[in-house]
Formats: sequence, C-alpha cells, structure tokens
Amino acid sequence: MTTTAITNIASLVTNDPSLGDGSPLGLILDAAVVIEGDRVVWTGESRKAPATDNAVDVGGRAVIPGFVDSHSHLLFAGDRTEEFNARMSGRPYTAGGIRTTVAATRAATDDALDANVVRYLDEALRQGTTTFETKSGYGLTVEDEARALRIAARHTDEVTYLGAHVVPPDYADDPAGYVDLVTGPMLDACAPYARWVDVFCEKGAFDGDQARAILTAGMAKGLHPRVHANQLTYGPGVQLAVELDAASADHCTHLTDADVDALAQGNTVATLLPGAEFSTRANWPDARRLLDAGATVALSTDCNPGSSFTSSMPFCIALAVRDMGMTPDEALWSATAGGAAALRRTDIGRITPGARADLVLLDAPSHVHLAYRPGVPLVQAVRQRGERAL
Repeated sequence: MTTTAITNIASLVTNDPSLGDGSPLGLILDAAVVIEGDRVVWTGESRKAPATDNAVDVGGRAVIPGFVDSHSHLLFAGDRTEEFNARMSGRPYTAGGIRTTVAATRAATDDALDANVVRYLDEALRQGTTTFETKSGYGLTVEDEARALRIAARHTDEVTYLGAHVVPPDYADDPAGYVDLVTGPMLDACAPYARWVDVFCEKGAFDGDQARAILTAGMAKGLHPRVHANQLTYGPGVQLAVELDAASADHCTHLTDADVDALAQGNTVATLLPGAEFSTRANWPDARRLLDAGATVALSTDCNPGSSFTSSMPFCIALAVRDMGMTPDEALWSATAGGAAALRRTDIGRITPGARADLVLLDAPSHVHLAYRPGVPLVQAVRQRGERAL
C-alpha cells in the first residue's frame, strides 16, 4: 500500500491527549498526518513527518476527525411538515407523532426506503459525518422492522433494533401483547441484522418494567443495549441504562442528581441531541452539569422526520456551545470521540496511529470556527477510510 501525507495543517485535532498540547483534543499546530490504506500510521509536527509516496498540501487549514453520529432514525418515509408547522405555532410535541411516520413507512417500498437512507447519508457526509448509527422503529411489525434493519445493514455496521419505539395503533388496547411481540417473533427476525437494542423509555411509550424486559431480551440474543432516556420528563430510563451497562443513554434532558451521579460513575455515555430541543422548543439538556460531574458526553443529530430533522453535526455543535454550556473544544470532542464512546469504538473519532483514516478538512484555521461561524458550510473535503469521499 502507498503512503500519503496530509501536510500544512494549521491545527490538527487528534483526540489523543498524549499528543500535541496535552489537552483532550491533543491539538497539534503546524501538523501533518500520514495515511496508509484505510489507517492513520503517523501524526505529528510537519517538520518531523516521515517520507511518503504522496503528499497533499491543505493550505493552512484545520483537520479534525470525522464526526461520529451515534443516534439517527433514517429508515422512514413520509413528511411531517404540517406537524412541525403546527408545533411552531404553539402545539407541544408528544411521542404520538411517531405513528404518522409509521403509516408512511409501512406503505413505502424497499427501494424508496433505501434511497431515503442514501440521500441523508450523502447529506451528512457533506457536513463531515463519516460514521453513523441508525435505527428501525417506524415499521413496528415483524416484517417492516426486519426489512428496515436489512436495509440499514447495507450502509452501516451500527444498526439498532428499535421495535420498542411506541406501541402502534393496532396494539393500542394490548400494550403487553406488543411487548411480547417485540421480545419474541420481532426480536427473532431482527437480531441477525442488528448490533444494538434500544427502547423509548418514556411516558407515552414504554415504562421502566417494559423497557427492562425489552432490553434484557435483546441482550439474551447478543444485542447490546442503548436507551432513549429522560427526554420528555423525569423517568427511570437513565438509571436503567446504567444498571444494564448500556453504551448510551440518549437525550438526558430531565435529570435528577441521582441520574447525573449514576452517569458519572458508570460506563454509560450521556448522548445529547440538541436538534430535538431546537425543533420542539423544549428545555436544553444541561451539558455543563454532566461534564462537571465527570460524565462522558456525546453529541448527535437524532436525525428523524418528527422532532429533529437535521443531519448536521456542525449545527449541533453550535447549539451545544450556545445553549448547553459546552466549550467549542468539548463540543467537538463529544461529536467525534464522544460519539465513538457511545458506540464503544476505539478505531474512530480520533486521528492517531491505528485509527481508521476518517478525516475532515475545514475551510478555516481552527475547529473553533464550527461554533464561531454557525450555519456556514466549512467542510471542504472528507476522507473516509483513507479515500477521498468529498
């Protein structure tokens, strides 16, 4: 394999505190990166770079790891513009809106669902996302959930079974029967295509006992747990996630002191999804409280047609800095290394020897511009697994 040096980097974010300035970002100024195949093999100051077969001069711009979007819902059809418009006119969001997308998704063809995934992946790539997780949850029948995961598995290894998104209308009078379906025939059909099992543990969706049954059934099939937790109100989701050693508790908008302590002391990442609060005018998650307690925080888009219809990680970084108490450094780390932690991955979210060569070139001298210049398309180029993808 040939080696390629990326040179004349004004500032390089490695997310390796043993490098550069010794901060969590491992920031190196006047830097270079050497890639061989799909891996990073060297990072450091330009003057120390080894000889390589090829070199690419990036003209004094910043390079950061590819964003890791660890929470999205891309297997859907239909449009909820009217719901958004009504909500912005004063109607509050509730979990029931999911059922609108369920009807459209069930009616869609496989090709239409696949094309939708590709569309939003391309959109995300243009904004620097090189790894993404996505979920089922808009089919809510055995056949529709399984086909959603089959389609998702064509595009990512990070596939999540979310049959427990809401109780569908056809089980409105028998929620216990739906839990039996989710933990039985539906799980059997979906487990071969998924790495993760998830549940929306929330008033209007699934309570703590139902969530525990769903997660433990998935774990018995070899799936790893993650939880939609404490988005709309206080509840048992975070505590259940930590108890079951879930990789991530997602949303974490309404937290007690005990919830914060549990996250700080456990291995579960608190994944914050500011796009949802932006799109629903809800209270912002308090990232500062979690970080000061010592919890690991990730940022993700929650891209979905109802409550967070954005695929932009830079947008989420800007929101986190402006409204959630994060510094630009913390927000970038959470959108890269934090997302990797939420997927329990060590090969992504960083630029250090052995890591996958997922690099984003910004048309700016520093990563701080992601929050400093919100809404500006700063991503100039993307390398994914070492290859130029944008």
